[in-house]
Amino acid sequence: MLEPSHNNELPAIPGKRYFTIGEVSELCAVKPHVLRYWEQEFPQLNPVKRRGNRRYYQHQDVLMIRQIRSLLYDQGFTIGGARQRLVGDEKHDDASEYRQLVRQMILELEQLLDVLRA
Repeated sequence: MLEPSHNNELPAIPGKRYFTIGEVSELCAVKPHVLRYWEQEFPQLNPVKRRGNRRYYQHQDVLMIRQIRSLLYDQGFTIGGARQRLVGDEKHDDASEYRQLVRQMILELEQLLDVLRA
């Protein structure tokens, strides 16, 4: 198993659509019971569940787990702190997208105004 500070030494994520909990455990260097616990603590982490409650993680889930692992093990966040950080990052991303959308809209309106003036 990797040391906590070696998150950048994790194996590459294969180009599969779904991963079992065992595969994700190996890809993220986190034990399966920890992954199940993180599902309860982080609402962003929600794998698909199929027959017999078997979990199937998608690529974005694996990336989220690696981000959670980094926050907890590398950066020293508590569970609550990591949860707040992830929620804050989501809000920041939404605000950034909104600002970019508004800028694009202003640019298009200015171009339309120039056409109407001509």
